[in-house]
Formats: sequence, C-alpha cells, structure tokens
Amino acid sequence: MKTNLVKRVTENVAFVADKIQGRLERRRMISLKPNRSAVGNVLLSYVLSPFNLKPGQPIPTSHTQHWECLQMAKTFLDLGYNVDVIWFYNDVFVPKKDYTFFIETRWNLERCIPFLNKDCIKIFHSDAAHILFHNAAEANRLLGLQQRRGITLNPRRFEQPNQAIEYADCATVLGNEFTMDTFRYANKPLYRIPISAPTLYPWAENKDFTACRKNFLWFGSGGLVHKGLDLLLDAFSQMPDYHLFICGPINKEKEFETAFYQELYQTPNIHTIGWVDVTSQNFLDIVNNCLAIAYPSCSEGGGGCVINCMHTGLIPIVSYESSVDISDEYGIIFKENSVEEIKQTIQNISALDASQLEQMAKNSWTFVRETHTRENFARVYRETIEKIMLEYGIKNESLTYA
Repeated sequence: MKTNLVKRVTENVAFVADKIQGRLERRRMISLKPNRSAVGNVLLSYVLSPFNLKPGQPIPTSHTQHWECLQMAKTFLDLGYNVDVIWFYNDVFVPKKDYTFFIETRWNLERCIPFLNKDCIKIFHSDAAHILFHNAAEANRLLGLQQRRGITLNPRRFEQPNQAIEYADCATVLGNEFTMDTFRYANKPLYRIPISAPTLYPWAENKDFTACRKNFLWFGSGGLVHKGLDLLLDAFSQMPDYHLFICGPINKEKEFETAFYQELYQTPNIHTIGWVDVTSQNFLDIVNNCLAIAYPSCSEGGGGCVINCMHTGLIPIVSYESSVDISDEYGIIFKENSVEEIKQTIQNISALDASQLEQMAKNSWTFVRETHTRENFARVYRETIEKIMLEYGIKNESLTYA
C-alpha cells in the first residue's frame, strides 16, 4: 500500500513538473545577436528545440522544422539582425520593440498585429497546407473510413485555423503547387522554398530490384488516417503476394491500432516496425529491401517523409496532396486514392522490368539530391529574403546584390 502511494505521489509530482515546464517553455523567448552591430530586429515564431541543445548535441532529425528554423535564424543573423525566437504556441508574448521582420508559422501574427510597428514586414512561413483545407481533408478521410469499414475514429491532425496569410505581407511555402494553391485566395506573394532533408544517403549500388519489386514502405508521423495508412492496410491485406513495411508511431494512436490490429500484427505480408531513426542502419536495411514508398496522404506542406525516402532511392507512389513534385520518370501519383487504385498501381509497378525500376529509383534519388537538401534550402531561403528586402527598399551591406 505504501509503495503504491509513493508511486502515485511521484507520478503526480512528475506530471505537475511537466505542466509547469510546458508553461515556461510556451512563454520563453530566446534572443540571438549577430557578430557585429545589429541593423535591426527580427521576430521568428516557430520552434525552440534547436536553440535548447547542449554543446555537441545533434539537431533532432524527427522533423525538418528543427534544422530549418535554426537556418532561418542564421540567415537573419548573417544579415546583421538581432533575432528573437518564440514557440508558435506562445500565447502571451507581446512585441516591445520595433521589428524589421516578423516570421510567423501559426497564430501569433494576428494576435500581435496591434503591437507591431507599421513598417514591420510580415512573412507567413507555411509548413502545412492551409489549415481549413488540412482539417477538411482529414475529416473526409475519416468519413471515408467510416463508410468503408464501419469504423469511427477521432481526428489526430486537426488544428485551430489561423489567419496568418491574411495578416502577412507575403508567404514562404515549403510545399509545391498543391500547398501553394490552398493559399492563393489571399492574393499575397508566395515564394516557394524547397523543404530540406536531414540526411543524404549514397546510391545503393548493389540493390537487387528483382528481389525487392514486391516490397513497399509506408513511412510517416502521427495522423495515420490523415496519411493514408488505413487505405494501404486495406489494399495490402487483399494482396498476400505483396509486402508492406510500416515505419511510424503506430503505438501512439491506440484506437487506430485496435481497429486495424489484425492487419497490423496478424497479416503475414504486413510488417509493422514502428518509429525508426532515419540516420540508423536499421532504416537503411528496411529501405534497401523495398522498391517504393506508398504515401496516399490527404494534405501535406512539403512531403518531408516522402522526400527523405526518395533520398534513399525509393520510388515515390504518392497522392497529389503529398505536395511532392513527381515526374513519370521517377514516380506515380494516385488519382483517386482508393483501395482499388492502390492495389492496381502496386501490381502495375511491380510488373515492370528490374532495369526500368532501377532507373526510376536512380532518377528519384538524383532529383532530391539536386533539389531537397539543407544547402539548397539555405541558399533559396536567403535569396528569397534578399528579394523581399529589395522589394521593400531595405538596404544592407550583406546582401549579395549590394
């Protein structure tokens, strides 16, 4: 009895400590200074994680936003600005100084508008499709699942909509034309920034495309229905000769796991692995045993999971809404995202010659190596910021056009 009481007290103390830490983190601001006299101030409302690392601690690779946020801050530091960084969940911050730029990713811009100096340049940085589209797309997928399987699941990726694009002067967008189209109604200038990838992998010279032609990967984060895993489970459970490998946080969505328990854990050709570190040998072993990533997501802001898998040489078989540029030379776009279409597409690509599959995979790898890297993100982001500065008449000795 005493042991149980101590355990409960300890758990309660830990819970309260986590809540307090969460509130403190939500209200925290990190201030960075350039290596020379500052020319102004920039406010970046995104994530704090890359600025909280201990010396030598690697930047998390679980999402591209960690490195990208750090690089965005470095861009403005290199241009001579002080940079204040807040978490986009910060709901108490009030600007108390003049900012040359306010970079927003969610809700703070509309809240802070009354406190901003009139000449502040407001940039919405979009790492997702418009949240109204995003929410509606997930609701439609949940409804489709209900009608198809008689299962009602709760949404996992719903967000409170924001009006950042309405209040911004312009926007930088990680996704392709799909994502950009969800913001065009606002009639604001949109600048595309190619999403980065945390790791570059060498081309797999010895990959056996004959042996792996019937093996496919689903690799994604939370929101399993949102990202189309339910559709793939229904499809592959009807195709015993084709194998689906699943890498993602399945155990964090218990109602999905319960609803699809048989497909996830009792179907011989479906292999549920769980979350995998993209820098690990385990991840490389998995992708080298697969032909393609199958990813019928309903809404993305750049398709980071797909891009990362293309870097390993996987062929992308994805929805248009996955927001990844796809060419017939290296991938396939689902037209309907139906179970029957998925089955037919998987069977069709598996029937191609091994030499053709290898060429498609090499083309996929080459495309992302040329387009979606950290170096290219940094270059294009700086070029975009400099272009915006030029359009607003901001002079700076560090500009490449100066």
